[in-house]
Amino acid sequence: MTPVLRSDGLTKRYGRRPALTEATLSIPAGRIVGLVGPNGAGKSTLLNLTSGIIAPTAGTIEVLGARPAASATQLAKVAFVAQDTPVYAGLSVADHLRLGARLNPKWDAALARRRVEQVGLDPAQKAGRLSGGQRAQLALTLAAAKRPQLLIFDEPVAALDPLARRAFLQSLMEFVAELEVTVILSSHLLADLERVCDHLVVLAGSRVQLVGDVEDLLDVHKRVIGARGELDALPPGIEVIQADHTTRQSTLVVRDTTGVLAQLVPAADVERIDLEDMVLAYLTRAARVTAGAPIRGYAEQPLEAQR
Repeated sequence: MTPVLRSDGLTKRYGRRPALTEATLSIPAGRIVGLVGPNGAGKSTLLNLTSGIIAPTAGTIEVLGARPAASATQLAKVAFVAQDTPVYAGLSVADHLRLGARLNPKWDAALARRRVEQVGLDPAQKAGRLSGGQRAQLALTLAAAKRPQLLIFDEPVAALDPLARRAFLQSLMEFVAELEVTVILSSHLLADLERVCDHLVVLAGSRVQLVGDVEDLLDVHKRVIGARGELDALPPGIEVIQADHTTRQSTLVVRDTTGVLAQLVPAADVERIDLEDMVLAYLTRAARVTAGAPIRGYAEQPLEAQR
């Protein structure tokens, strides 16, 4: 099956400033992809490249088997909701649906009307008078009714309160199940990503640090705790991502390709970690790189390709 997104050495620079550097990705179809990283990591740049809003400086990118925004047909396959879920303040909810029908050849009017009713939007209400959660639901409805193959969201829930955020994510999962669409969701909120995402891309310092299916990644990342000095020389196949030491104890987050970490390091306690711990370990490692030195992405290929 053709990957939804495939890139090789994808690079975007603004003058001398790198926004994205040598990103090599292959994202399978049917996933909800969590895109995470600190401000300035390159998340919005990657999404803008994916949607065809900007062009790369170097490298290649294909979305659904073609160059992004290469044709009207290609544009119809992708729906992009930028930060702050932009809608037209002076237009009513019904106006937005009519506009969506005029602009999108595969517009699903029945789906749009049903979702507007389900989330309690008043068709006569001006978008500028909607709450943040209601605007997010309207933007999601417009994107989904386009009937795309790929839905892209750039920080769609950052400004929402917890209840509105939960409602938005629930609606998103319902759309994924109904439309069999792939989603790329950029967010700082790791708990939300853990709830809905099954594929992960971690960016830091303009480079891909980690990518793969969430369960596969969690299976090979562990926390190892041992007496100070006992973990200084780990066997081959165990890579240290983050290390914290006290005078008595060492705590490591490692990637274990052996599958038998507890047997190889019997003196240590080995624990499973969650998505947040794993992501923070990679972001911490990237942040500790000497200023001005290149940040080398650890996993710039899908996990399957590393085995």
